[in-house]
Parts: sequence; structure tokens; C-alpha cells
Amino acid sequence: METSFLIRQISVFLENRPGSLAEVTRYLADQGVNLRAMTIAESRDFGTIRIIASDQEACAEALRKEGYPYNEVDVLAAEVSDRPGGMADLTEIIAREGMNIEYGYGMVEKKEGSAIIVLRVDDPYRASVVLQGKGVRLLSVEEVGKL
Repeated sequence: METSFLIRQISVFLENRPGSLAEVTRYLADQGVNLRAMTIAESRDFGTIRIIASDQEACAEALRKEGYPYNEVDVLAAEVSDRPGGMADLTEIIAREGMNIEYGYGMVEKKEGSAIIVLRVDDPYRASVVLQGKGVRLLSVEEVGKL
């Protein structure tokens, strides 16, 4: 099995109203979907929940089955040193290569001395090659699923 460092993230689109987040997270829990990372972006009428699940295929299938609108994109899960400048080191590598970080957020899992940051980059494959070449540890799909 080939190791992939491109992680599929699911973005779910919800009406921005009391209870909508509770409904979708309870539904996913009832379907046995374990959320490993999540961030919420909102606008006046709608919100977007970005999810990394322990089983992305099961998450997508559950959402499809219930009719939740969603899409999937590739992101990277990078391990950074948990100290002042750890995130700056990571972002400077990407900036020096002329790539853009569209957004990022932290994962639930934290290792001693390091944190795991999820990044959406304009060229995730190229970013994965560059980061690994600079010694940045990326989590594989299999590792994220086991967290």
C-alpha cells in the first residue's frame, strides 16, 4: 500500500442557526464517525465545518446518505515543534517556495513537544514534497485514521 500524505478534508455546509452544528455532529457520532479535527467558518446565513475524520469515506457516505451538502479537498497534516516559532518555521518554508496557505487549523491530537497543524495549500502535492525535503514530518492518511 502506497503511503499518502494528502489527507481528504470534508467541508459541510450548514444553515447558520442554533442547533445545526449539534445536529450534524450528533448524526455523525450516531453513524460511528470519529472527528479528529474540526474548524468552523461562518457567514451571516451559512457556516462551513471543515472535518478530518478517522474514516473519511465513512464520514462522506454518512453525509451523502442524509443529504448534507459537502465537498472534499486535499490538505496536509504537518507536525510542528510546540514552541514559539514552530508555526513560523513551517509557514516560511511554504512562503519561500511561492506557495499560498489558504487556511489552517490544529488537530485534536498533540504529541509531547509537538502539535499537528492541518493546512490547505494551493498546491498540496508540491507542498508535501517540499516540506518533507526540509525535514518536516507529515502524517499519512493511515496515521490520521489511527489518532
